[in-house]
Amino acid sequence: MTGSRVAWSVFTKELLDALRDRRTLLIVLLSSVVLGPLALLLISSLVAGLEQRAEARKLVVQGIEHAPTLRNYLERQTYVIEAPPADFERLLRDSKLGEPVLVVPEGFEEGLRTADPPMLEVVSSSGNQRAQAGVGRVQRLLQGFAQEQAALRLGSRGVASALLEPIVVDERDVATRASRAAQLAVIVPFCVLMAVLYGAMGAALDTTAGERERGSLEPLLMNPATPVQLTLGKWAAVASVAMLIAALSCLSFIPAQWLVKSESVSAMFQYGLGEAGRFLTILLPLAGALAALLMAVAIRCKSFKEAQANAAVVLFAVSLTPLFSMFSQSGEEPWHLWVPALGQTVLMARVLRGEASPVGDPLTALVVCLVLCLLCLVYVASSLRSAALK
Repeated sequence: MTGSRVAWSVFTKELLDALRDRRTLLIVLLSSVVLGPLALLLISSLVAGLEQRAEARKLVVQGIEHAPTLRNYLERQTYVIEAPPADFERLLRDSKLGEPVLVVPEGFEEGLRTADPPMLEVVSSSGNQRAQAGVGRVQRLLQGFAQEQAALRLGSRGVASALLEPIVVDERDVATRASRAAQLAVIVPFCVLMAVLYGAMGAALDTTAGERERGSLEPLLMNPATPVQLTLGKWAAVASVAMLIAALSCLSFIPAQWLVKSESVSAMFQYGLGEAGRFLTILLPLAGALAALLMAVAIRCKSFKEAQANAAVVLFAVSLTPLFSMFSQSGEEPWHLWVPALGQTVLMARVLRGEASPVGDPLTALVVCLVLCLLCLVYVASSLRSAALK
């Protein structure tokens, strides 16, 4: 039997073993197919809730009866004024009230007439994200009211209000629709990477440390197959499972767009078969490299539990790299492409932004994955050869 046929036999045997554990495979498939779209739906639900609150134009005010002038201004801005509950501070602390409360003191109108600025309070809780999100809106409303009152006072004295504004500032946002969508969809590369990692981890640990613990690795090494052939066959099976999970995870975001609740998110986040295909070309080499890396980590371990503990380090490192890219204040750096998982995150973010990557960037990430995969497979084959000699 030729070397390629031996490796193929090992591949089919390991792949069938990986697919035979239906419970584990079902959990991995559900997590890869459901987790990412679920996160996207949660983001869209959050944005849709914020949009609905903005459209409702509701303002919670305590003591509005003391400020008819302010009431007039707010109603002219088409806001609906509501009274807060008696225990609104407790409700804000418990995150059961989703709007900040504007507190108007007694003597508000008297203060306006006497030019003694009345003190208004915007009550919120930094631990209540829904209420905290509305504080800026309330402050902008009050700033508009203050500017209107100042203009009226100056006008009554024959002074042009434009004298207080020697310059005019206009904001211009140069971000494209795709780049704004990428900010909302930053969770997509992270979820896809995690799906690939979890898809490879179970099969990689079972085919190495799992077989050692069950006592089936030593009889396997007594066969005519060489350690290199065994390594290639086992790696091909693990990599196939990881690549299958990667494909399912990338494709799962296409039907997830049909359930997006926010119209703005649906309009900005354009993810189709083209984007899914580009994702796959980026992820498939990484899936092979992660499969080899997890096998190299697990081949040293004597039990499946020990292999899980060691693989947790790889899981933590891979999950940390996309977060590093998210929170980096300096943006993309050339060395990012030389770090596995981080380079793939950068390339996938470009796909979501609709940017074309230079030919050298995907090649750099590909070469890094190939080198990592080769080094890990050499280590696994060396470990199997050492085990066969004992």
